Amino acid sequence: MALVLVTGGSGFIGHHLVEALRSREQRVRVLDVRPPAAPCADVDYVTGSVLDGAAVDAALAGVDQVYHLAGLPGMWVANKQDFHDVNCRGTEIVLAAAMKRGVSRFLHCSTESILFPYASLNGVAAEEALQPADAMPGAYTRSKSLAEHHAAKAAASGFPLVIGTPTMPIGAADHNLTPPTAMLWYFLQKKVQPHLDFLVNLVDVRDVATGLVLTMERGRIGERYILGGDCVPLGRILRMMSAMSGRRQFPIVVPGRIAELSAIMLEFISDHVTRRPPNGTAEGVRIALAASDLSIGKARNELGYAPRPIEPVLRETITHLLARNGQQPTGAIKHHALSSRAS
Repeated sequence: MALVLVTGGSGFIGHHLVEALRSREQRVRVLDVRPPAAPCADVDYVTGSVLDGAAVDAALAGVDQVYHLAGLPGMWVANKQDFHDVNCRGTEIVLAAAMKRGVSRFLHCSTESILFPYASLNGVAAEEALQPADAMPGAYTRSKSLAEHHAAKAAASGFPLVIGTPTMPIGAADHNLTPPTAMLWYFLQKKVQPHLDFLVNLVDVRDVATGLVLTMERGRIGERYILGGDCVPLGRILRMMSAMSGRRQFPIVVPGRIAELSAIMLEFISDHVTRRPPNGTAEGVRIALAASDLSIGKARNELGYAPRPIEPVLRETITHLLARNGQQPTGAIKHHALSSRAS
């Protein structure tokens, strides 16, 4: 039975991917800088960084397939160079080691935020374009874009690599509050909700995990597969959350330019005064302003990817967020069917 390596396997998506692989009776090894909250007895956990070439090479011993998920998410860190080091250089190190070891298959996990039209696409669909890194709106997206460029170059050279691109995964087991869940929690706490009403593509993290396995098993070499779910305006998500939690809240739409200026000020204070993450960043606003409804048709047609409706997992996520903070919904969790589906 082949041995599979998952870098970043202790993270939110990584945890669910490990579970999906175990359910297929795969032998799994995890390389991560921290151990998981609930380790599995039949998984080989290796503590180490993707920036440590020796640790990466050792973790690859006997490995047949690699899922490269390790990365630095979010829009703010005190040292912006960290984005490049982990997301770009880390990918280069893992790729080089995997190519040297001759693994039979490699999946690079990317992000939807580098696909939105920041530059002219010359008629190419956003789902298929690979834009230049210098067109990206900030340090995080530049680092992820450069990483995907390295992955694409490796595939073009003949290396058996595929790319899986999740949108915004959510789920009840997000203990460390990844950016999508942190956004939901931020708004859940606010009675008045100033927001930029951009398109949000939420997806059940379990569907992302399944989609990554399908991409590895069925994806064409060098191709990118978007693993998303329901795409709806943020304002509609906020209204659903208010109804689900039983809280009376008031969403207020903020113009894009005002949101960007506010984020620039918040980020400046974080960078130079508090050294704590701000409630918003200029890069995050620019991503939101460029957000579009990316198609998951390719993943549906070629992989058999079939995400479930997002409403049940949104309800689970809200219930979990309230419970972890000692709160309960003030009314019954209500049912709100979504008519808008990602295509």
